[in-house]
Amino acid sequence: MNPLYQRARFLTAAARLDQAPPDLGREVAFAGRSNAGKSSALNALCHQRQLARTSKTPGRTQQLVFFALDDDRRLVDLPGYGYAKVSESLKAQWQGVMADYLERRQSLAGLVILMDIRHPLTPFDRQLLLWGRRRRERLDLLLLLTKADKLKRGAARAQLQAVQRELREDVAGLRVALFSAHAREGIEAVHAWLDERLGVTANSEIDPQTDAHQPE
Repeated sequence: MNPLYQRARFLTAAARLDQAPPDLGREVAFAGRSNAGKSSALNALCHQRQLARTSKTPGRTQQLVFFALDDDRRLVDLPGYGYAKVSESLKAQWQGVMADYLERRQSLAGLVILMDIRHPLTPFDRQLLLWGRRRRERLDLLLLLTKADKLKRGAARAQLQAVQRELREDVAGLRVALFSAHAREGIEAVHAWLDERLGVTANSEIDPQTDAHQPE
């Protein structure tokens, strides 16, 4: 594991895009339904138990939450979507914040979409894929089928292949992978994907040739 992720720390939370950190450097955002295990995935990837707070109440994350890896690189926890116990107007407000971020943030180098492997490709998931597809071509997408340990290995692989087939022609360049924070499955593969998007070398030193993700 690259030690860069272990150094992740809370930076700030923003209810609107104009409250976010300066739009410089590189960042990768994590999005998913409020019960998809997004906080657990972030904690597992950074080898920290409480970096992203988990809760038994879905939809706890209601802001853009920024975690700094170093001065130029960040991970971003987007508001959980698909909330069961909030008003439709509040859902629309939070989703508007996400749409604003995904469509305007110039430092955004990648989007990780997390879906419970037992309930993939809900209408909310497809909306996120649509937002990702509308962004510039260089915004890479990684779709993680979380809680893979909840299914037997054969069933998990079958679900992976079914999602891959359905999305093959829908989103060019989309990668789909199995993930389990509990069983620590898929962590190394996600780290490798993050390294590429954030411009990080294997020895945790920053590549000076990719020090900033500049707008086109």
